Amino acid sequence: MEFFDSHCHLDPMRFGDDLPAVVARARAAGITGLMVIGTRAADSEAAADLAAREPGITCAAGIHPNDVHETDPDEWDRILRLLASGRAKAVGETGLDWYRDAAPRDLQREFFARHIRLAQKLGLPLVVHTRESIRDALDMLREAVARGPLTVVLHSFTGTAAEAAEAVDLGCHIGFAGMVTFRSAAELREVAKTVPLERLLIETDSPFLSPEPFRGRRNEPAHLVHTARCLAIARGEPLEKFAAATTANARRLFVET
Repeated sequence: MEFFDSHCHLDPMRFGDDLPAVVARARAAGITGLMVIGTRAADSEAAADLAAREPGITCAAGIHPNDVHETDPDEWDRILRLLASGRAKAVGETGLDWYRDAAPRDLQREFFARHIRLAQKLGLPLVVHTRESIRDALDMLREAVARGPLTVVLHSFTGTAAEAAEAVDLGCHIGFAGMVTFRSAAELREVAKTVPLERLLIETDSPFLSPEPFRGRRNEPAHLVHTARCLAIARGEPLEKFAAATTANARRLFVET
């Protein structure tokens, strides 16, 4: 079986000298595809460098909503140059975060709108963070879709079944991370059952959100198989079918663009 980790953060700042071993463990676990996500210019550039030297790895470039108040114009220009070069295959991570609320909400909205328009201009997928902000994010995405085509991935989804249905109606893909495996996450597993298989992605969000049985420890792409197995059981689908479908979805989004 092959698996595709559709959202992970693999850069020297987070993994240091252990990064080659992390990638090797992922390959040994059957993770043949990795979408490495940028949150600032520096780690976006590092992700592009990693993708250039490691087969099966692709990357996204963007500025995380919790960091938008710490950027300067040059950092945004670096994101633009990286995406214009073709070295990154998606725009993000962007979105809204009303949980930490580290950056002013108006500024988060401004940067989210910038990323949306950039993804539309370049014809690239948009990777969206929606922590406790799904309603506002969906409203902005609906306005954008009315302007023109937009491919969206709602990563680490924790919304309701109704919100998932609205997102699917907008054309979004929905990614589930390790928290769906938690014993307390029965409701989220019920939501995951409602998402059409052709719109579903699996992710680790490494080094965060470790699934059971690794909860509380640093996450890494090799752990993706636990999330995949949990979701396949919840949906009543053979793991082989589930793995093949989610891998094909991610490749269609991030490799074949």
